Amino acid sequence: MPSLFLSLLTVISQQAKAKFVKKTRDPDAVQAQFLRSLLRRHQNTELGQRFGLAEITTVAQFRERVPILPYSSYEPYIERSAAGERNILTADPIIYFNLTSGSTGKQKLIPVTKRSRRSLDRANRAAIGFAVEAAQQRGTALGKMLLTSSAKSLGTTPSGIPYGPVSSGQLRLSNFLYRQVFTHPFETLQISDSLSRHYVSLLFALQNPQLGIIGANFPVLALRLAEYLENHAEHLIWDLEKGAIADWLKLEPELRSQLEQQFSASPQRAQQLRQILQSEGKLTPALVWPNLNFLITARGGTSNFYFERFPAAFGDTPIFGGIYSSAEATFGVYDNFQDGCILALESGFFEFIPADQWEADQPQTLLPSEVEIGQYYRILVTNYAGFYRYDIQDVVEVTGFYERTPIVVFRYRRGGVLSSTTEKTTEFHVIRVMQILQEKFNLTLEDFCITLSDDRIPAHYLVNIELSPGLSLKEPKQFLEQFDRTLKEIHVSYEVKRRDQVPPPRLRILQPGSFATVRQRMIQRGIPETQLKLPHTSEDRNFLAGLAIATEVKLED
Repeated sequence: MPSLFLSLLTVISQQAKAKFVKKTRDPDAVQAQFLRSLLRRHQNTELGQRFGLAEITTVAQFRERVPILPYSSYEPYIERSAAGERNILTADPIIYFNLTSGSTGKQKLIPVTKRSRRSLDRANRAAIGFAVEAAQQRGTALGKMLLTSSAKSLGTTPSGIPYGPVSSGQLRLSNFLYRQVFTHPFETLQISDSLSRHYVSLLFALQNPQLGIIGANFPVLALRLAEYLENHAEHLIWDLEKGAIADWLKLEPELRSQLEQQFSASPQRAQQLRQILQSEGKLTPALVWPNLNFLITARGGTSNFYFERFPAAFGDTPIFGGIYSSAEATFGVYDNFQDGCILALESGFFEFIPADQWEADQPQTLLPSEVEIGQYYRILVTNYAGFYRYDIQDVVEVTGFYERTPIVVFRYRRGGVLSSTTEKTTEFHVIRVMQILQEKFNLTLEDFCITLSDDRIPAHYLVNIELSPGLSLKEPKQFLEQFDRTLKEIHVSYEVKRRDQVPPPRLRILQPGSFATVRQRMIQRGIPETQLKLPHTSEDRNFLAGLAIATEVKLED
């Protein structure tokens, strides 16, 4: 029966992919049709009447009459919707609120309706279709999936509408067919405690030596899954052999009862894993699931820094992006194992703000057919969440075209820009620098974050790094000098400002466990673990406050 469901999903996704590919040949027509349908649907909402959507008949009129507004302009309408008022932002009833991570600012509530879910599902199905094709090219089938994201909401609004991370909402609202992809019962994802959820999901997944896919919202979470597997290897093997679920795990009683009924002993598999542990000294995903087809996790942005640590845990398993999305919108569909994704034509109406318009209050925008390869743009979205020309502040690079539709790569979010004066250093810049330095110094960093000093204006760049366990940096001054030199080479504005304005950077090597402390602080601030994205640049002078510094190195002014 499970193979039947996978076969059915394969057929559905291949059909969705074929339809999607056909539409990439005429993106302007597809986008115009999407916009017309959305405007008709939302013209009688309160916000639709304010914008006069009923009188808009063309793309040009829409861009002329509807302003580009920040989230704060939508917030009063969202608060009223959360309180239970209807037909405010969306014509359809709101069934869930996505809660943004808040890692780069205030957390936001984003409306979800059945109609907005359908537009997301179309992108998901197309992405799965591309994944099926990739698996077939490798001579395999799609295979079952291990995913450890939480499916629990965080609470309900005053009117009783649940809210939580976008990943939780997607899992909660997924249909029966999609849930058959998991190699573990869906109930494992309803466990509240993070360690227990990872442990039990791993326990069921270890029964399946032919696991095909591992999914994680972000690369750092995939690495954490590998850490759980390594750190709890002995306990997992023992439970697998005995058919037990450890009594020290924090499981809701009802969930424990349901899961224990579905779990059984696998002594032969336990013996196989014990032999791997004895011969290799550890368990890694690559060792216990040698036939993994690919990993699914976010690409672009900060991901490449973490991908450098993937081979130790996952070997040469390819990394598939799935879809490029946020709580607010779905932007792209991945068709291969590269960073670029195809604009998700049926998930929103998209406009692009060229760099020379970024400081304008109401910038001139380009349509998908008008963008140029190699250029950077802020991307606007109009979608069934009730947003019109919404600027999420994501900066993307156009790297090519699929048929006539742009291929985009997420580079950074503008909220993460760092400036001692006006040089605007981005996460994309510093991640590239750190990739070069790790290779040059044969070094692996646990993590890093560039902040600004508070002892002078203009401020020093503080290069805060944590070394991977057991490593040391023998030439810290040379490392810092190379950081400065490399950033100048790849970031022209920094090079210009460093001549006579920005003072020399300083290196701070933090004590082991520092960034684990930072992540715990972020969780305590209310950021869900599955949405945790550690910024690699921060203008918050207190972001790393209180962390112990093992070594500090300064360059002469």
